[in-house]
Amino acid sequence: MDNSGIDGRVATLTERLLRGDRRAAGRLISTIEDDSASVEQIMRAVYPHTGQAYVVGLTGPPGAGKSTVVDELIRVLRESELRVGVVAVDPNSPFTGGAILGDRIRMMRHAADPGVFIRSMGARGHLGGLAVAAFNTALLLDAMGMDIILVESVGVGQSELEITGAADTTVVVIPPGMGDGVQAIKAGIMEIADVFVVNKADHPQAERTVADIRELLRMDPSPPDWLPPIVRTVATQNQGVDELWRVVQRHRQYLEQSGELRRRRKRRVEREIVGIAEVRLRAQVLNPKLATTEFETMIDQAAERKIDPYQVVERVVPRSSDAGR
Repeated sequence: MDNSGIDGRVATLTERLLRGDRRAAGRLISTIEDDSASVEQIMRAVYPHTGQAYVVGLTGPPGAGKSTVVDELIRVLRESELRVGVVAVDPNSPFTGGAILGDRIRMMRHAADPGVFIRSMGARGHLGGLAVAAFNTALLLDAMGMDIILVESVGVGQSELEITGAADTTVVVIPPGMGDGVQAIKAGIMEIADVFVVNKADHPQAERTVADIRELLRMDPSPPDWLPPIVRTVATQNQGVDELWRVVQRHRQYLEQSGELRRRRKRRVEREIVGIAEVRLRAQVLNPKLATTEFETMIDQAAERKIDPYQVVERVVPRSSDAGR
């Protein structure tokens, strides 16, 4: 690996990461979470070694049992001798900024397994809860040599939509007994599912929930080539998760044979590039201008309806055709 231009500490940790060193992985992820100036160097160093792992995203409403499903999925994958990375994104506490990790304790029984690496991190206020750090962490685990990476989202707000940008296959976990709740979430997570899981399927309302999901799928005016299967699980009793993994494998085969996997990954890279560019442009161009007295004056003028918000934006970030005039 060419380490020219890379900080010595970063170069050393990256070399260790590529050899599967868990401690180096932990330190690099902590650096990413801290949004250190070294993040760009880290990602530049590991990026050529990524693209091999298959990423499965799991999302769904709170209380669906996502963490328990992930816990059992780790067990199934390890029985097949697959190396597993887990990125579990939690909402930040509005008071301390710390992540809420209590529901992940069961999952940590795998932490001593050298074939499993689990990282739980706070969303850090990022829109939708899926932090940019989580995307970079998934890339690190890919470079580390993990075969499968499981990304579990918060399951609130826009995170259900954002997780599709990180995952090859998106699994939506839904608890039974939601009734009209299934209709309520249609505008969000119903459209992004590659696979549905009705967890806690021993609940009396489980079959009703399955029927509700099927009805919503039938209402789709343009059915896709891949009709999302519905898998019933009782994750706390080790039931149904083996079937879930078989369905994910079938979806992967479909994506590979249809060429959709390559298209999805290309769109993912495009979004990443645009995201990085937006952050850099804001730091270099927008932030300095927003901190000026002139900008405060323009805000006052807009509030008094003397100018409109579009005029303010035009002065702060002129159109390219106007630049340099």
